[in-house]
Amino acid sequence: MSRPFSTEPAVRKTPLDADERARAEANFADLVVAELGVKGSFRVSADTPEMVELFQGVARTVGERLGRPVVSYANGRYLVIAFDQPRS
Repeated sequence: MSRPFSTEPAVRKTPLDADERARAEANFADLVVAELGVKGSFRVSADTPEMVELFQGVARTVGERLGRPVVSYANGRYLVIAFDQPRS
């Protein structure tokens, strides 16, 4: 019988409850606002649908807070939040 490389149990991610999610969005929004002010964009690892959904909520909060259009896009590994470019 072959043995797996690691005998450590697999890490299980538990979903955030409603209170944890609200706190996460509020706290991450502060960080994203600061990063957008300095760099113009914010990139975070978001490799699960739950993390993508969480940070899309953060992007909406940031846009409302700043009063500017903000976009978010994900590629399955990262999610980027940036100011929307004006259309000409």
